[in-house]
Amino acid sequence: MATIPSISLIPSGYKASKVYSVLPTDGSADFDFSRNTTATRINKDGLIENVGNNVPRLDYEGGGCPSLLLEPQSTNSVAQSEEFSGTLIGVTVLRNQTIAPSGIISADKLSDNSASGEHLINSSATLSMVSGTSYSFSAFFKADGTSGKGVLRYYNGSTFHFGVFNLDDGVVSYNSNGTSKIEAYSNGWYRCSISFTAGGTYSNPPVQIGIGNSLNQFAYQGASSLGVSFWGVQMETQSYPTSYIPTSGSTQTRLAETANGAGNSSTFNDSEGVLFADISAWANDETLRKVQVNDNTGNNNITIDYYSSSNSIRANLWNGSSQYSYIYTLTDVTLSTKVAFLYKSSEFKFYVNGIKVNESSSGSTFPSGTLKTLDLSTSNGSSPFYGKTKQIQYYNTALTDLELETLTSYTSFNAMALAQNYTI
Repeated sequence: MATIPSISLIPSGYKASKVYSVLPTDGSADFDFSRNTTATRINKDGLIENVGNNVPRLDYEGGGCPSLLLEPQSTNSVAQSEEFSGTLIGVTVLRNQTIAPSGIISADKLSDNSASGEHLINSSATLSMVSGTSYSFSAFFKADGTSGKGVLRYYNGSTFHFGVFNLDDGVVSYNSNGTSKIEAYSNGWYRCSISFTAGGTYSNPPVQIGIGNSLNQFAYQGASSLGVSFWGVQMETQSYPTSYIPTSGSTQTRLAETANGAGNSSTFNDSEGVLFADISAWANDETLRKVQVNDNTGNNNITIDYYSSSNSIRANLWNGSSQYSYIYTLTDVTLSTKVAFLYKSSEFKFYVNGIKVNESSSGSTFPSGTLKTLDLSTSNGSSPFYGKTKQIQYYNTALTDLELETLTSYTSFNAMALAQNYTI
């Protein structure tokens, strides 16, 4: 592409409270960043590490170039995330036996014994659940060569739910009455999780980690032959598991993050331009997440957002009334999506992953001097973009169809496979 963007964010440079944009070079389009607690990220070596207050997280999950990671507030209600304890039922625990996803020897070994029955740690954590509220329970598991499977189980106020995870093949072996998920990390580790909505109010529901056998059972005749490594246990009031929140004696809260305030009135063209983003959402939970060029008042804006309907993304221009709005259904909002929205008087186009999905030849734009800033939210901070941002660009001129197609396409088959989590 020959046209140069007036703003280009490719997450690479940062300092406390700032995320640097590559263009322009004078710093006028750097993002103001805030998170008033520590948090974790996956570094370029594939290891989980802590970052300090107000330090942006450039996250390397999946390898390749990093993404800017933004998340809502969440609390890990397990007070000892790396020394998870409780009543041992048919198991033994050996502490600090294995290199953890953090790169140090702090992961524990869970082994069954010869007892007939359940093979679990029944947590001593005090966790309160409220009927109708969403929760997610997660832990890191690693195979130890015995073919033992990881097990997560919880009580939602009315019945037990559980997931069994095959750590040799990296798949969910069995799921009962919840949404189970397994995600690959470095060095053979998997983050396994169950998400659910509580069916009743319960003051101290059992939260359990266990060992499964070849039949996906955690209640079986033991033979002291199966085991797993585990680390980093987390229970949170979310409909999906967020990034790891370490605890060591008390519950811990990671506060929400914001990234806003890039550009000024001289950066943007009120009559025509293109907003491009390479983004993915944390979950298909039907909440609004916005990337927006606006006038700082909420009266005028250009928006790309994950819309409040299942697996959909929207382009919208508002200048007192909706001049253009189009919703496109994706396969999965948690996969990387490249989108571009072109606006010009009587010319609007919406491209998704290299395809023009909609266009319109009617509608107006803005008076001169209207647009002032680029935010990962609305102008008042609502509907923040919680997810992963690989790239954002703004062009202060309309692009050709070929330029838009090129901009939103993948540069190679391998790049597309990586973004879409394909196995080659």
